[in-house]
Amino acid sequence: MSTQFHLLRERRFLPFFVTQFLGAFNDNLFKNALVVVLTFQATRWTTIRPELLANLAAGLFILPYFLFSASAGQLADKYDKARLTRLVKLLEMLIMGVALAGFLLHTLMVLFVALFLLGCHSTLFGPVKYALLPQHLREDELVGGNALVEAGTFVAILLGTLAGGLLAGMDSAERWIAVAGFLVAATGYLSSRAIPAAPPPAPTLRIHPNPFTETWRNIGFARQNRPVFLAILGISWFWLYGALFLAQFPAFAKNVLGGGEGTVTLLLAVFTVGIGLGSLLCERLSGGHLEIGLVPFGSIGLTLFGLDLALAAPAGVPAAAPLALSGVLAQPGTLRLLVALLMLGIFGGFFIVPLYAMMQSRSAVGHRARVIAANNILNALFMVVGALGAAALLAAGLSIPALFAAAAVMNAAVALFIYRLVPEFLLRFIIWLLVHSVYRLRTEGLPHLPSEGPAVLVCNHVSFVDALVIAAACRRPIRFVMDHRIFRWPVLSFVFRHSRAIPIAPAREDTAMMEAAFDQVAAALAEGELVAIFPEGQITRDGELNAFRPGIRRILAASPVPVIPMALRGLWGSMFSRKDGPALSRPLRRGLFNAIELAVGAPLSPESATVEGLRARVLALRGERR
Repeated sequence: MSTQFHLLRERRFLPFFVTQFLGAFNDNLFKNALVVVLTFQATRWTTIRPELLANLAAGLFILPYFLFSASAGQLADKYDKARLTRLVKLLEMLIMGVALAGFLLHTLMVLFVALFLLGCHSTLFGPVKYALLPQHLREDELVGGNALVEAGTFVAILLGTLAGGLLAGMDSAERWIAVAGFLVAATGYLSSRAIPAAPPPAPTLRIHPNPFTETWRNIGFARQNRPVFLAILGISWFWLYGALFLAQFPAFAKNVLGGGEGTVTLLLAVFTVGIGLGSLLCERLSGGHLEIGLVPFGSIGLTLFGLDLALAAPAGVPAAAPLALSGVLAQPGTLRLLVALLMLGIFGGFFIVPLYAMMQSRSAVGHRARVIAANNILNALFMVVGALGAAALLAAGLSIPALFAAAAVMNAAVALFIYRLVPEFLLRFIIWLLVHSVYRLRTEGLPHLPSEGPAVLVCNHVSFVDALVIAAACRRPIRFVMDHRIFRWPVLSFVFRHSRAIPIAPAREDTAMMEAAFDQVAAALAEGELVAIFPEGQITRDGELNAFRPGIRRILAASPVPVIPMALRGLWGSMFSRKDGPALSRPLRRGLFNAIELAVGAPLSPESATVEGLRARVLALRGERR
């Protein structure tokens, strides 16, 4: 099976990946080097306290996100993104020249101007970076591409931070910092020249220079699509949550673990490796497609391991502090703490990658870059609010482990709030968990499913979980028509109800319910939705395909839409089928982790979709073997 790593051999991805990696690396190299220089050599530059200088530097870097993100989104929608990337890289080289002048002139103001301009560079590149991916990648590559970008970004942050600290400790550090920054920027420019063209979706867009009105307009574009806007809120919350933990690492290493700079580096490295692993695992866990069911899975891990990190922290500073890194590692509980931090990062990757892919794939093409700009604005706002809130809690006497615990509890509350507003996240998680924890699902012919527009899906009925298996394989929401008794099954009824399944009963049992079901099917198809039916009318009792009932004719007569035949294989004999007695009457291990398959056939026109013809197509699909 191919993985996301094949993208690193593709011209449509590799130059972009290298460019964005070097940009993130350079941002953190210069920012961290400047903070270290100003912290340990503050008296050579100014009378301002080092703690204030560090916070001032952080504020100057993030300020452009508020001021210019809206304009950056407009530019990315109006102009070719590959060309904009090259211009941004040229700007980065000029900024490193300003930084060199600041160091040579020994002027703090010029250095802060360079830092502000570097923030502008990142602000301009943000919408380009995430809006370019959907133009160069296929739908089934978008999750993998985002996974590589997120993993690469966090590795670049780690390496840039380490490199900045090392350069700041060298003789003639100021010149080395500026020269290294310029060389990295120049390399990024060279790699950007190989990025293929990415034509603008709105070349006639009129640029509105007012950042305040345009910011509100961009947020309005995002709010037009509720799931996209809530995905943005989820991304912003993650950055608040992650930045809160990262900001405490120096004090946590010194005042809780009793370590030094090496301990800070270790904490940062473990967390970064976790984010990278989690991001890369997303592609495999989601089968190469957008699977938002991983988002609740990630939020559960963020809460549990955030709490575990707080509980694993020692009650007091070791008596022999400050300790060397080896001494910190020898302390009881350190291994548990590092595992908790690693898992926190891994589940963070599960949480963030699907949200980015969802924001990109579901936002309107003509507004995509501006929606991403709105995301960047809210990300910055959330991080600032999180930093102020953490500072207030710490000033009030809260310990760092208690702050971690409070953030983990808040994460659970935020997750429940989002899932309550958009049940699709939780539904996909339940479906993903049930199917992937019990079976190994394989698919064939999925491209036959339309990416948009109405269609009727016709499938054989083998078990009580057929609808869940089909829903797990298809990334579009499906309205299932199902027997009213299955619709009311415990636990599964929650999934069916919130996925707007349509219960149906035979005319002899409840004529009103049957008529209401047909009306709902017609309304759903008129709205462009997918509707799935099991035309056998019941779950097979012998493993054979039963005769199809004529309801499909009535559906197509009212709504002449394409019909897509499907067949499930491998579920007969599982604990959810009726082989050898009622479902769930066999041991749980029966059929556990068995490979099951969903085969999708080519669409049929409504005119050619006869009852017997459809049954023959499903029978043929069911009988195929790889």
